[in-house]
Amino acid sequence: MELLVFYAFCVGAVVSALLMVTTKRPVRAAMSLVATMSFLAGLYALLNAHLIAVLQLIVYAGAIMVLFLFVIMLLNIEEKEGKLAKNVFFIQVAGTVVMGILMVAMVVVMNRLGALVTTLEVAPDFGTTKAVGWMLFTKYLLPFEIASVLLLAAIVGAVILAKRRIDNSKA
Repeated sequence: MELLVFYAFCVGAVVSALLMVTTKRPVRAAMSLVATMSFLAGLYALLNAHLIAVLQLIVYAGAIMVLFLFVIMLLNIEEKEGKLAKNVFFIQVAGTVVMGILMVAMVVVMNRLGALVTTLEVAPDFGTTKAVGWMLFTKYLLPFEIASVLLLAAIVGAVILAKRRIDNSKA
């Protein structure tokens, strides 16, 4: 049963990712990306990485996709005929060839490394919220705080730039 659910999530992720890449409408592409992220969260849950699965849904499928949709609607992106439309066939053929080469390389590498891969024993609490929190606030406290200060500086810089743009448009 678990294998059937795994294959369903895999097929769903691949199909929604292909829809995301092949659609010409930006909102549909963004919604396909949400579906892909949701299927990936299901795969993480099957791997007993429940914290990563929940974070995948909250952060990526939730917050980041809301920002993507906001930008798409703010910029009013539409299909436009231009230089890219003339070279679409060449781009599609080149992308298909590169994808085929990468898939063959991946299969060759996986076959050669198949005998070398062994399973590792992990602690029973590996990947739980408690274990991640313990590591984050003990061993990785300094990098965590540096990242938070950098994010705060980026937010302050964005607010200053936005305020400057508003002040310049009024003048």
